[in-house]
Amino acid sequence: MAEAVRTEFTSIDGLTLVGDVLGPEGAPLVILMHGGGQTRHSWAKAMYALADAGYRVANMDARGHGESDWSTNRAYTIADRVTDIHAVTDAIPGPYALVGASMGGLTSIHAIGEGAWPQALVLVDIVPQMEPEGVTRITSFMNAHHAGFASLEDAADAVAAYYPERPRPKDPRGLMKNLRLREDGRLYWHWDPVMFDVENPRDFREPLLRSTERLGHMHQLPVLVVRGKLSDIVSDESIAEFQAMVPHAQAIDVSDAGHMVAGDKNDAFNAAVLAFLQQHLPT
Repeated sequence: MAEAVRTEFTSIDGLTLVGDVLGPEGAPLVILMHGGGQTRHSWAKAMYALADAGYRVANMDARGHGESDWSTNRAYTIADRVTDIHAVTDAIPGPYALVGASMGGLTSIHAIGEGAWPQALVLVDIVPQMEPEGVTRITSFMNAHHAGFASLEDAADAVAAYYPERPRPKDPRGLMKNLRLREDGRLYWHWDPVMFDVENPRDFREPLLRSTERLGHMHQLPVLVVRGKLSDIVSDESIAEFQAMVPHAQAIDVSDAGHMVAGDKNDAFNAAVLAFLQQHLPT
């Protein structure tokens, strides 16, 4: 398998977006979009599995995350993120699928509501009808460490407290993919902390529901929700509400996985997504 190529894309507002591109040229494109507070490295194994199956994959750092630019004018609304999808599809034309986790999934739904037309949509542990307690847990964690960490061990402790169901890694150096060392000698998460002050979830709920209604009328667009069975974001009730609005959506559970499905059970996640894409967007 060839190595992924670090590739830069330019969004409509001039921000540079960084992604890894892998897979045969001319093959159907799969755009991987991570959740808030993550980077493209969370999709690394999925990217290689998809490329190995014959897909062209663009594994993206969202604006304000990873190596992509931070917005100096705080352009972090869901509408801003929709334009970033078009930056990728304009640069790599042809049929494509959207695979979005959490923030990336909500962005995908809204992009479709605003006129994007992928050949398939995969939502990873996200639907518009989120469980409030789970949302609060995530946002509280992401807003709790603006002062950074004195050491890598401190960052690992914070993650272990947030994910008590996961064993704490003996070697926390893998966390450096999600951290940056600043001049003050402290480690900070690799995403712009101002994004949570830009758009309250209540502000985009109505536009997102309108986009979901449009998705419900697009019966020819295959939709799959991959839920972590242990998720505190997507419940049975959440799935039922979403399928009431989008009756053609399929939903599957990945056992022993939480909100970060791809990281918790990568092999099961890859198998589910590949089976769905090979059915609806064959290489």
